[in-house]
Amino acid sequence: MFEDRADAGDRLAAELERRGLEADVVLGIPRGALPVAKPVANALEADLDIVVARKMGAPGNPELALGAVASDGTVWRNDALIDQLDVSEAYVEDVRTMEADNAREKLARYRETDELPDLAGARVVVVDDGVATGATATACLRQIREADAASLVLAVPVGSPSAVDSLRSEADDVVALRTPENFRAVGQFYRTFGQVSDADAIDYLES
Repeated sequence: MFEDRADAGDRLAAELERRGLEADVVLGIPRGALPVAKPVANALEADLDIVVARKMGAPGNPELALGAVASDGTVWRNDALIDQLDVSEAYVEDVRTMEADNAREKLARYRETDELPDLAGARVVVVDDGVATGATATACLRQIREADAASLVLAVPVGSPSAVDSLRSEADDVVALRTPENFRAVGQFYRTFGQVSDADAIDYLES
């Protein structure tokens, strides 16, 4: 159990240091990842920045992810679920376009540009506060791959075993402090897991 996101970040940073991991940039997935990513970036003496993706919600159930799309349009689709729910390609394309626009708007709100930092040749660590389905993390990792990063590591305090396993094919390494079999939601492993506002998340980037 983590006390809060800052505690999770401290523990994650300690594990990455123990492994001797080196990084040029740490990218948090806003908003909840920024309090976790800040101590990681500090420990690794790396720049702190963001990468943004948005979940593509199912018809009538926006919390159910048909996939996710990053700010540049890079997409991950859960084709099995799309087929199971008999979702039309027109719907999938509409929601992909809408959420890609939303991701670009969020990126611009945080960075004052809708472009990622230059990651070509960089050693990149992506941090989230946890992974449930891994949808948004997958879209983020694929975008960073397209940016020609030299190395790509995903680091999270906690994740579902199935999501963490699937993400191993998207990064050079995945570091998860906990992968409990009884995983139901990220928040169950934090004593305090309140919402992180945009203003607070931006403060982490600017401090």
